[in-house]
Amino acid sequence: MDIRDRLESAIGGHRLLEHPFYVAWREGTLPRQAIATYAREYGALIAGIDAGWATVGEYDHAAEEREHATLWDRFAGSLGTSIDTPTLPEVSAMTATAARLFAEPATAWGALYAFEAQQPGTSEEKLAGLVAHYGFDADEPTTEYFRLHAADYHEADQIMTALEADPGAADRSVAACAEMSAALWDALSGVLATV
Repeated sequence: MDIRDRLESAIGGHRLLEHPFYVAWREGTLPRQAIATYAREYGALIAGIDAGWATVGEYDHAAEEREHATLWDRFAGSLGTSIDTPTLPEVSAMTATAARLFAEPATAWGALYAFEAQQPGTSEEKLAGLVAHYGFDADEPTTEYFRLHAADYHEADQIMTALEADPGAADRSVAACAEMSAALWDALSGVLATV
């Protein structure tokens, strides 16, 4: 089994597009207030993604992620909220997990994969749901974060290239991917429980 197959297996039953939160978003049954809660709470993770890229020495990419965090801020603002320290225990646990895993390269690669490999699909679905059910325009500045990340798989490919060049990091990266995937899933469950 190659490293990509191992990482995909580590994501396993925590595929975010299958989470009831995203299913409800896609179907338009998720209350708008739940999306605002998500934007506020989850923004803490978006603001911290740059740390993982910096840990693996990808400083230009880290700077790009900081720019992307400002796009998330714009999205949150359109919902009448702003990014703050998470208040939901599941989201706090997710950001703590990310910070710990982002502290060293082998685990940072795995945690980044858990997020970056799923982000294109979730971004595409969220954008479609925002337009179809929540009164957003696909081309407005408030949806730019999702437009930018939809169908953008180069980050997952970049992680694969790095891990293929460092097979000694594989086991720890796969374990980190599994842990981060579970934390991402649990955070969505925490937000959904507020509905």
